[in-house]
Amino acid sequence: MNLQEASKHIIQQLKTNYEQREAENICNILLEEFTGLNKVQRLVAATTTLSEQQQRNIDTALQQLLLHKPLQQVLGYTWFYHNKFIVNENVLIPRPETEELVDVIIKENQHQSISILDIGTGSGCIAISLQLNLHNATVTAIDISNKALYIAQQNAQQLNANIHFIELDFLNESHWQQLPQFDIIVSNPPYITYEEKNEMHKNVLDHEPHLALFTPNNDALIFYRKIAAFAQAHLKLNGKIYVEINETLSHQTQEIFTSNNYTTTVLKDLQGKDRMIRLLVSN
Repeated sequence: MNLQEASKHIIQQLKTNYEQREAENICNILLEEFTGLNKVQRLVAATTTLSEQQQRNIDTALQQLLLHKPLQQVLGYTWFYHNKFIVNENVLIPRPETEELVDVIIKENQHQSISILDIGTGSGCIAISLQLNLHNATVTAIDISNKALYIAQQNAQQLNANIHFIELDFLNESHWQQLPQFDIIVSNPPYITYEEKNEMHKNVLDHEPHLALFTPNNDALIFYRKIAAFAQAHLKLNGKIYVEINETLSHQTQEIFTSNNYTTTVLKDLQGKDRMIRLLVSN
């Protein structure tokens, strides 16, 4: 099978699960990953025969994709805020909206010596990106999942980021005493209820960790209430909180923090959706 034939074969297979354009995009990513050739180079070398190993890699990837496994997990990595992060079934795949959250924090906190806590770090993408771009920051990252923390630690090591990782159940308030005060608290917590499962794509529902997707007790806002309570004793004077939110619950989420005397600002993502809240302690 040559490159041109491989491209047609991949797209034809993927069209059973994907629209034409998405199938073509995935095809380009797979071929570049397994051949090392970009799109222009592949056009020039269209009649070049693939090696047996390359063909096996493509077949394996196709089998996984046709079972709705996310492309990022098939490849074993994804890109987030200019860096390559290891991902697998134990961590959420970082989303572009979370990059926007990170970007806001970086732009608003340059040239400051600050301490940051990332609650529910998962792959470590938020904590690591902040530490790499806020050079005077010390960053602590917590997660209940030791499997997620293992991936986060691998990413930190790979990207030379100095992060203090702690395995901790944040919903258990007795564990809070393990943590000091911070200048910034950031979180992209679980905010999906089990009632919303039927609306989710199979590639997310079947392959990403439910612990990081769904809230316990079917309470979509439990993490925000806990963060608001935790910050009462663990947010330094003039500190800030940044949280990613469920767009459909922005007003309810905002109310949790305003009722705890925080000044809240809802920030929209590039799609114009309520996506994050910035919080300051009200004077």
